[in-house]
Amino acid sequence: MALVGKVALVTGAGRGQGRAHAETLARSGADIIAIDICKDVESAPYSMSGVADLDETARRVKTIGRRIVAVEADVRSQSEIDDAVSRGLAEFGHIDILIANAGIWATCPFWELSESHWTDMIDTNLSGVWRSCKAVAPHMIERHSGAIVITSSVNGLEPGAGYAHYASSKHGAIGLMKNVALELAPYGVRCNAICPSTVDTPMANWQGAYDAVAGHPGGTREEFTEGTKAWHALKGCGALDPQFMANAALWLVSDEAAVITGVTLPVDAGHLLLTGINLDPA
Repeated sequence: MALVGKVALVTGAGRGQGRAHAETLARSGADIIAIDICKDVESAPYSMSGVADLDETARRVKTIGRRIVAVEADVRSQSEIDDAVSRGLAEFGHIDILIANAGIWATCPFWELSESHWTDMIDTNLSGVWRSCKAVAPHMIERHSGAIVITSSVNGLEPGAGYAHYASSKHGAIGLMKNVALELAPYGVRCNAICPSTVDTPMANWQGAYDAVAGHPGGTREEFTEGTKAWHALKGCGALDPQFMANAALWLVSDEAAVITGVTLPVDAGHLLLTGINLDPA
C-alpha cells in the first residue's frame, strides 16, 4: 500500500490500459480521479469506451476500498480537463499523480490521411497529454510534489507503415515528456513515459487490427493472438496484458523511482530488440 494518502488522475480510464492503471494504483492505496470521453471519436475506426465502461472502472475501484471521482471528459478540451481536476481537488484536496494515458490508434498511408484523421490523432494523443499536464502542473508546483507518467508507444521510438499520424503523436509525447520533466524538476515534480508494444485492449481488438496482423481481409482473433507473438522477442508473448503497463507506471510514480525523471521506458517484451526483415523488397 505504498500510495496510501495519494490521489491519482488517470485519463482514458474507462477500459484497457486506463482501467488497469486505475485499479493498480487503487490496490496500492491511491484514491482515483478517472476521466474518459465516453463517446466515439469520428475518425477512430473502432468504438470508444462508454458510460457503462467508466462506471465499471468506478465500481472496481470502490470494490478495492478506495474512493473515486469519475468524470466524462474529452482530453481535446482544456475546459473539460480543468473541470475534472477541479472536481477531484474539491473531493480529495490534492492530486499527487497523473497518468496521461488517453489515446486513439488508426492506420492509413500518410498521403491518404484526411485533415480530421490527422487532427484527431494529434489532438488526442499529443495535445491531450499537454492539456492534462497543464491542468495539474500549477497544483503540483505549489506543493513541490508530484509524479507524471505519459503513455507513449514503441511507435514513439520507431516508425510504422501506415502510422504517420500515430507515430508523430507518440514521438511528440516523448519530446513533451522530456520538457515537462525538465521544467518541473526545480519543483520536485517528476515526469516519465512508458512505451508499450501491442497491448491486448479494445483499441487493438477490431476487424481492421485483425486483418493487419493476419495480412489478409477477414483476420480472426486467433490469428491476432498468434500473429502478435512475432512482434516480440520474449518467448510466447503476443499482445501484452495491460497490467504490465500499469505495473511499470506504478513503479515510476512510487518512491522506488524517486530520483528517476525524464526517462522513456519501453514495456515491449523485447520488441525494440528485433531488427526485422523486408517482406516485400523492391
